[in-house]
Amino acid sequence: MTATQPSHKPRVAFVGTGIMGAPMCAHVLEAGYPTRIWNRSRLKADAFAARGGIVCDSVSEAIGGADFVLCMLDTGDTIDRVLFEAIADTEPPVNNLAEGAVVIVMSSISVETTVRHSSYLAARGVAYMDAPVSGGERGATEGTLTIMAGGDEAVCAQAQPLLETMGRVTRVGPVGAGQLAKLVNQAIVGITIGAVAEALILAQRGGADPALVRAALLGGFADSTILRQHGQRMVEHAFAPGARAELQLKDLRNARLHAAQLGIELPFLCLAEQQFQRMCERGLSQLDHSALYLMLEQPDG
Repeated sequence: MTATQPSHKPRVAFVGTGIMGAPMCAHVLEAGYPTRIWNRSRLKADAFAARGGIVCDSVSEAIGGADFVLCMLDTGDTIDRVLFEAIADTEPPVNNLAEGAVVIVMSSISVETTVRHSSYLAARGVAYMDAPVSGGERGATEGTLTIMAGGDEAVCAQAQPLLETMGRVTRVGPVGAGQLAKLVNQAIVGITIGAVAEALILAQRGGADPALVRAALLGGFADSTILRQHGQRMVEHAFAPGARAELQLKDLRNARLHAAQLGIELPFLCLAEQQFQRMCERGLSQLDHSALYLMLEQPDG
């Protein structure tokens, strides 16, 4: 382990240093927060030792004594296993947290799982925030993520300086509201990826250069971050994952299920979910979600 320099900042535990978590953790360290780090693949965490992070062998070691626990694991089930479930004869790792600590889940998970996590921790005097992010790998790297926070107003204010090291924070309501905002975000993203992919395929099959059509649309009413970033990926066929298709599918499924609980029918959302399901069944689940273009380009491939 590499010791950090003395700091008056709150102590942070960062759990999950994958595609998004790694650059987010880097910003936290750069801001001077004493940080303990755990990742399922130790190699991905070891890179932070040279930056002053303390790399830990277990989740319990990482979160012990933390004022804030930042969690960036891929699914609610993974968070349950890593943080909330007992291992052998030991208690769940989160039971090691001191009263007054704050757990901040920045992963995209269901609203129901968020509420369950919050209730469990509240009974132990530990606060909880759901603070999922949007902006992809680029936003994580540049520290410009959109962070949708749900939780008690005072707790969110307490966590805001830490979260602002990674992007722009907006409290959207109580616990669960952050995840609901993320589902709204992912519905827009998933549907728009499909729209951009189909439009560029139409341009190509009609005899126009899709790259030039995309360039012509920039600044117009059809412009969007999806057209700019993912439209570029599509015309270049560059689909290294920034946000994997399987995670987009997971979010669309959660959004559809939550809408059903509210008695709402969302046909465009359902269609987008079906298309991403087909994409993943075609073996493209590990590619960037913009690779939906490939599936639509060759529907029988």
